Amino acid sequence: MTEKRLAQGELNYPGIGSTEDGPPPEGFPCLVTQTYLGEGLATYGRVAQGILTWELQRRSGLRVRTESDLVVPGARVVSGFGVGPFRINAPCEVVWVHRPVPGGGPQSAGFAYGTLPGHPERGEEAFEVSIDDRGTVLFKITAFSRHSNWFYAAGGIVARAAQRHVTSRYIEAARQLAAGES
Repeated sequence: MTEKRLAQGELNYPGIGSTEDGPPPEGFPCLVTQTYLGEGLATYGRVAQGILTWELQRRSGLRVRTESDLVVPGARVVSGFGVGPFRINAPCEVVWVHRPVPGGGPQSAGFAYGTLPGHPERGEEAFEVSIDDRGTVLFKITAFSRHSNWFYAAGGIVARAAQRHVTSRYIEAARQLAAGES
């Protein structure tokens, strides 16, 4: 008997894992946003925990359905935004994960997920928190994508505005996590 997956299909874009170790694939615009969150291992730990338990997405206002409460490679997640019949579901699969390592020192934690059939985009998005040797904590989002079909491409200006809006919500969520807000 085969296990029923939360979302069907396979990753649907070239350059799987490129947010971790390479340039985006040709023809996929890339957006990198980085934000200062504060100082110290406690701040880093709170944000890392929030990223690796889907809390970043939830605090961003997304409805999150997932196969795993912890972010793990291969886990599938469907994020939803909008209201009622105007809800857009965005199925993804986790392609890489970095967990915090014990002790101090420079490190980063986070993950990336890639799109599955039914997502309005085709591409990958990564969420990472890092701490440097001085204790500075930064949050970075790296995303490359293009529209999945003509319908979303036709709404290009709206789609880009939506991406900027969601990115700003992720940044606000990361700031809440850094501050230890409930």
